Amino acid sequence: MNPIDVLRFALRGLAANKLRSALTTLGILIGVAAVIMLVAVGEGSSRSIQQNIQRLGANTLTISPSFNGGGGRQGGGENTGPRSQARQLTLADARAMTDRTLAPSVRTVSPVVNDSSAAAAYQGASHTIAQLVGTYPSYFEATNKPVTRGTYFFNDDVTAARKVVVLGQTVVEDLFGTLDPVGRQVTISGVPFTVVGVLKEAGSSGMQDADDVAIAPLPAVQQSLTGFSSLNSIVVQATGSGATTSAQSEVTAILDQRHGITADSTADYRILNQATLQETVSAATGTFTVLLAAVAAISLLVGGIGITNIMLVTVTERTREIGIRKAIGAPRAAILGQFLLEATLLSLVGGLSGVLVAFAGTRFTVAGIQPVLVPSSVALALGVSVAIGLFFGSYPANRAAKLRPIQALRHE
Repeated sequence: MNPIDVLRFALRGLAANKLRSALTTLGILIGVAAVIMLVAVGEGSSRSIQQNIQRLGANTLTISPSFNGGGGRQGGGENTGPRSQARQLTLADARAMTDRTLAPSVRTVSPVVNDSSAAAAYQGASHTIAQLVGTYPSYFEATNKPVTRGTYFFNDDVTAARKVVVLGQTVVEDLFGTLDPVGRQVTISGVPFTVVGVLKEAGSSGMQDADDVAIAPLPAVQQSLTGFSSLNSIVVQATGSGATTSAQSEVTAILDQRHGITADSTADYRILNQATLQETVSAATGTFTVLLAAVAAISLLVGGIGITNIMLVTVTERTREIGIRKAIGAPRAAILGQFLLEATLLSLVGGLSGVLVAFAGTRFTVAGIQPVLVPSSVALALGVSVAIGLFFGSYPANRAAKLRPIQALRHE
């Protein structure tokens, strides 16, 4: 009996019980689709988080005050010694970091003050800005915030404390609609500011709208809104991605000296290293994706058990047929091949259908995340589905091939 005949008998056997074959295939389909989709969701989640981190720049450090007794420096060990008298971050701290002798790995330093609920208005339209930032022009490059219309402000604007502002897309849409905001005047907390530029759209990250922002010169914000108190943070840009660790060490030494931090005391500031954070997030999301795939793979195992069950029933139902075929000369290999091929076809059809379903599923967002199809997961899931057919179909096929013709013919 040639392979074509074996395939013909296998297809005939599957067609004889269409509903049973369809339900068995469905089990494999669900398992394959679940594996591919969950891996795609994990990959999409990972990329989304990476993009959010990269918005701040891969070679930036964000320094913020730490006054809660568990302060420390990311990337280094926690200092559990007694806390020195806590000091705020100041403009003098930021200026000290620009010393090329003490910090040769630092490219730019941007002191930052924030106002989280500034009310903006323009000709009857109003909007509460989620984040009003007062800073220096270097902030735009350090945090990867390019301007798409107009321009950002310059050092002269900082020196003269000019009331100019660069707005995010959300603020522009709420205040100006379709109007070009550049050159127009808005009031922020009752103070008039002239719009000089519009930031490129960044999109939302979870519950936070990255476009609901306004950026103005530091002195103008301090004079009009926040007062000349401490800084909320200092954004430091290293000379390159490879110099971020060196820049962190240099900045740490400067702040320790200025704030009187010793080996026996705990730092009153935190340094967030974007590169370290990115590596940590990548490792965490990778583990999360593997866990999702492992959970989904259980459904593939259940599908394989279903194939075994169905094939055992099929062998029992067709015992007399097997006896007749063996009695007229069908070899053991032909019987074994037929039932093994039936199981493999079931899993292969289910696997291919699952790939198509998963591909369609990745066209839609899941919980706000756009799934990203991972080719290796498709190949792996499809390969595993075929292997499941071979593995779980081997026992029923071997049982059918071992039947003795006389016993098979006597079966009722």
